[in-house]
Amino acid sequence: MKRFSVILLIFAVLSAGIYGFISSSSSENSLFEPPKVGSKAPDIRLKNPKGVEMPLSDIKGKIVLIDFWASWCGPCRNENPNVVEAYKKFKDKKFKNGKDGFTVYSVSLDKSAEEWKKAIKEDKLKWSYHVSDLKGWKNEAAIKYGVRAIPSNFLIDGTGTILAIDLRGEQLEGKLNELLK
Repeated sequence: MKRFSVILLIFAVLSAGIYGFISSSSSENSLFEPPKVGSKAPDIRLKNPKGVEMPLSDIKGKIVLIDFWASWCGPCRNENPNVVEAYKKFKDKKFKNGKDGFTVYSVSLDKSAEEWKKAIKEDKLKWSYHVSDLKGWKNEAAIKYGVRAIPSNFLIDGTGTILAIDLRGEQLEGKLNELLK
C-alpha cells in the first residue's frame, strides 16, 4: 500500500509539472492583447535573411500587409500566390491614407533559415520586407500580435492603423480596391 501511495504521489507531481509546462507554452501567445481593427499596429523589429534589422515602422506612408506565414505551412504556401498577385497589382497605386503604395511585411515562423529563404524564392515573394527571429511559434512578433494560427495577416494604413485582419484571396484585393484614391 505504501508503494502505491509513493507511485501515486510521483504521478501527481509529474502531472502537475507537465500541466504547468503545457499551460505556460500554450499561453505564451496570449501574453499580449491581440491588436484589433482601428488600433495602432505594434512595431516589429526583426531581421531579414541577411541579418539586417527591418523595423515595420520604417514603412510609414504605405498600405502594408503584415503577413505571418512559414515555409512548412501548406495553407500559407497556398495563399502566397494571392498575396503575390495583390502585391503586383497594387504596389505602385495611390491610396487614401497610404499615398506611397502597397507592400508586404512577411513575418516567418520558420526555424530554418535555409527553408525560409528557399520558400521566398520558390513562391516568388518579390517584396523587400522578409523578417524572422527563427524561433517558430515563439517568434516575438507572433506573440505580440496574438497569432495562434497561420496564415494570419493584418492590413495597416500609412499611419500604422489596422484596417483589417485575416484577409484572403479576393477579400484582400477587394479591400485594397476600396482603399484606392
